[in-house]
Amino acid sequence: MTAYDYDLFVIGGGSGGVRAGRVAASLGKRVAIAEEYRFGGTCVIRGCVPKKLFVYASQYHEHFEDAAGYGWQVGESSFDWKKLIEAKDKEITRLEGLYRKGLENNKAQIFESRAELVDAHTIRIVSTGQTVTADRIVIATGGTPNPHAALPGHELCISSNEAFHLPELPRSILIAGGGYIAVEFANIFHGLGVDTTLIYRGKEILSRFDQDMRQGLHKAMVEKGIKIVLTDVIEEVSKAPEGGLSAHTLCGATINADVVMLALGRDPNTQGLGLEAAGVEVNERGAIVVDKYSRTSVQHIYALGDVTDRVQLTPVAIHEAMCFIETEYRGNPTAPDHDLIATAVFSQPEIGTVGLSEEEAAKRYEELEIYRAEFRPMKATLSGRAEKMIMKLVVDAASRKVLGAHVLGDDAGEMAQLLGISLKAGVTKDDFDRTMAVHPTAAEEFVTMYSPSYRVKNGERI
Repeated sequence: MTAYDYDLFVIGGGSGGVRAGRVAASLGKRVAIAEEYRFGGTCVIRGCVPKKLFVYASQYHEHFEDAAGYGWQVGESSFDWKKLIEAKDKEITRLEGLYRKGLENNKAQIFESRAELVDAHTIRIVSTGQTVTADRIVIATGGTPNPHAALPGHELCISSNEAFHLPELPRSILIAGGGYIAVEFANIFHGLGVDTTLIYRGKEILSRFDQDMRQGLHKAMVEKGIKIVLTDVIEEVSKAPEGGLSAHTLCGATINADVVMLALGRDPNTQGLGLEAAGVEVNERGAIVVDKYSRTSVQHIYALGDVTDRVQLTPVAIHEAMCFIETEYRGNPTAPDHDLIATAVFSQPEIGTVGLSEEEAAKRYEELEIYRAEFRPMKATLSGRAEKMIMKLVVDAASRKVLGAHVLGDDAGEMAQLLGISLKAGVTKDDFDRTMAVHPTAAEEFVTMYSPSYRVKNGERI
């Protein structure tokens, strides 16, 4: 029997990789993990966590405005970008330390280096040139922002990575993209006082989300003062004579901004990993091809998280890691369950969603019942804010099963988490109707919409 240096070698120190390595080590396996940047991955270091901290920071100007309606007199306020960056960096360093501590406490060996495959069982530690061998290998190197290299002037632009480390808060920003990253950053920068423009090639922001959520958020963003340009794209970015940047668009517009941010999707981070040398298959996008158990084309090599381009969400990577542990080390073959994943867009207002949109459900089911409510939340009654909430249930008319639940408004992400449990359990609209409301809350609307707002039959509203 071949003797390997490690039972498991993990390439990538993000949420999925660290979970796989830490739990395997806790089971007594000899584990090593390599990370070339910082432990915590995209989510902790340059994604979900710092983004959510920025979201909180950007909401305070509205909180100050709303306070007057409730009797508070708030004095003159100001914002210090450098203090936010400093506080954010301190928190990220703390979280990274926890990731490291979890690995160290379970006696996993940490390599602070890029790691590349030499063959199906051999890994080269790039910083030292050392090679080690492993019985099993997990690749969890995540994704990276698409640089849109074909765009003239792309080198003048930033991605979401750099947005967390700007030396100064810009006076104006142009963000290209219509997905959740672009939308969230548009709201963040606007909330911090930046003149913000969003440009997107599609007819509406947030493709694949329910149309009511998309349109409701679009309207709210425009009412706040965010400029949204649809069905147009940037064709060139250049330095402006008066300073800053000029973006020239397909439709002939010129948009000037201090900063241009490209949020045009993310690519699997597989370049230069030595996958070909190890015999690991990738698809046309460079994503690692895996079976239902996250196993690659090489029997003992697995891939988890964004590098597989399945569902690009941190909890999904963690779930896939735990399924790997069950399959390989607990004798319980377990395939990740990617159905009915609740998700949130931390825009302002938020979107929380789980299950099928009305548009997608209409393609799969003969007849739908749609329950929809749009209302001014109680919090806005004294503040005078005009922002509306939208809540929506998509129901199969034949079985009464709830196929999708969608929320636009404050705390939508929190609601989506709990709605996700309900839909995962297969609840029907009758179950919602039998549930007592918690009053006064916004969420009670989900259990008090007794009559359909309208029906959809064979894809047509009736």
